[in-house]
Amino acid sequence: MTSTKSPQVILLHGVGLDHTMWHPLQEQLGRESLALDLPGHGAQPALHQAQDLASLAADVLDRIPVPEPVHLVGFSLGALIAQHIARFAPDRVLSLAAVNSVCQRTPEESAAVEARLATAGTNFAEGVQRAIERWYPADNTTVPEHLIEDTRRVLAGNNLESYLHAYTVFARGDQQIAGELASITQPVLAITGELDPGSTPEMSCRLATAVPHGRVHVVPGARHMLPVENPAALAAELNNFFDQSEGKQP
Repeated sequence: MTSTKSPQVILLHGVGLDHTMWHPLQEQLGRESLALDLPGHGAQPALHQAQDLASLAADVLDRIPVPEPVHLVGFSLGALIAQHIARFAPDRVLSLAAVNSVCQRTPEESAAVEARLATAGTNFAEGVQRAIERWYPADNTTVPEHLIEDTRRVLAGNNLESYLHAYTVFARGDQQIAGELASITQPVLAITGELDPGSTPEMSCRLATAVPHGRVHVVPGARHMLPVENPAALAAELNNFFDQSEGKQP
């Protein structure tokens, strides 16, 4: 008998965060989903040596619990890891959604993230505050304050050495995967917030253009933490994308 069970959705968070950032989206999604902690984050052991995109992707791939192809959804650093998995383990990925992903940073964009990396270990508390200010609107009226504080608490709780190893991959991973994007054969959704200052709409357009089967969607008014700021809009786009990837829509 042929199974009618829908493919599982696997969610990969961003640098310095953990699987709990996905709770608002999971409440909206209406599909079976599993949010994994990235290496060095959440319940996973801290990172004590330098990493690259391949090493982080291999760790995540080993912890995807089903052998069948999944809908792989990555946010920020998680999106880079998801791209690597889609490229080098294509039989495990039915579709790829890159949420607020960087892509092919320009020299100026690379210099900006390298500057943040260079100072990340000097005053971590200040860096956490700057991240919150970049990620959420200053005049926020839509995101419950307790969710912003949850983000702050998780960021502040990082092991600094582990965080720096992961942030280094975030800063340079787009260059590690750039030459492989044309070989990602799955359907790809590149989606970001209109006002995201780091994972910009231009970057999502670059990604959608670089892969053979890409599309782009920009959510009006949203910044970097799209899964928290507007989970309903993200869930709607993801569900439509999943249905089309499964052949349920033309």
